[in-house]
Amino acid sequence: MDISLIIPVLNEEESLAELAEWIERVMNEHNFTYEIIFINDGSTDDSLAVIKSLSQKNSSIKCISFRRNHGKSAALNEGFQQSEGEVVITMDSDLQDSPEEIPELYKMIKNEGFDIVSGWKKKRYDPKSKTVPTKLYNLVTRKITGIKLHDFNCGLKAYHTDVIKSIHVYGEMHRYIPVLAKWQGFSHIGEKVVSHQARKYGKTKFGWERFIRGPLDLLSIIFVSKFSKRPMHFFGSLGILSFLAGFFITVWLIGEKFYARFHDSYIGRDIIDKPLFFIALLMLLIGVILFLAGFIGELISRITISRTSSLVKEKINLD
Repeated sequence: MDISLIIPVLNEEESLAELAEWIERVMNEHNFTYEIIFINDGSTDDSLAVIKSLSQKNSSIKCISFRRNHGKSAALNEGFQQSEGEVVITMDSDLQDSPEEIPELYKMIKNEGFDIVSGWKKKRYDPKSKTVPTKLYNLVTRKITGIKLHDFNCGLKAYHTDVIKSIHVYGEMHRYIPVLAKWQGFSHIGEKVVSHQARKYGKTKFGWERFIRGPLDLLSIIFVSKFSKRPMHFFGSLGILSFLAGFFITVWLIGEKFYARFHDSYIGRDIIDKPLFFIALLMLLIGVILFLAGFIGELISRITISRTSSLVKEKINLD
């Protein structure tokens, strides 16, 4: 199969039929073999009923329906697991991403050897309250990760199948799939300017909370990618540094006390009367706690938790 299209859906009943027809037309024009996997992310409207109706008319349309809303990352991850195409393309279901971009994205992955091609909505039809923070967020992410993309959050992306089978997406990590892929060794990451359509139906799912969750998830990715398999290197190192600092402060205080005792002209305060003593005690305690955290982390990292399909309520046209 040439292409798997992964499309998360949350209350987009009005746009689904038009989107499916548009995709089908593009695929037939270019003779692609394909599948469309809609991920119904707990929609409360008639989105699931529309998808079921579409799947009866076109066997290439498949659906995974969640019991409740779990977010875009969970939807994409489930779609990635089920996809069978050589090239996997993700797009939004609100008609703001154009299916006309699919052939060129496919070509860049298949013929030009890219691992990932990310869309760049250079001209956007979004309010300033969304575009300005997004530009700042993209700038910070570029600086931190070293990946030269202008639009990390663009939903229109193409992946070689090896990429999406090698990563696990959770939380709000869908914004950072190129980062996850890079740290798995997929470094040939490209970018393509794509058209952005004005929203035709419904309302945006954009919320300010993503500017809080996004940076936190970026920090999580950086930490997990470097220390998930060796947490003792992180927590243990900090723990040892803290413990040694507390230990040497304690030795210095004891030495100072002995100096005071053997020099009658020097009036020394009791150790427990000095604030430095409590700082040393705190650092010793923190050192022990961090070391134990690293030890527990090592135990947890050796436990393999298999992912199950407990999120899924229903599958259509999927074995």
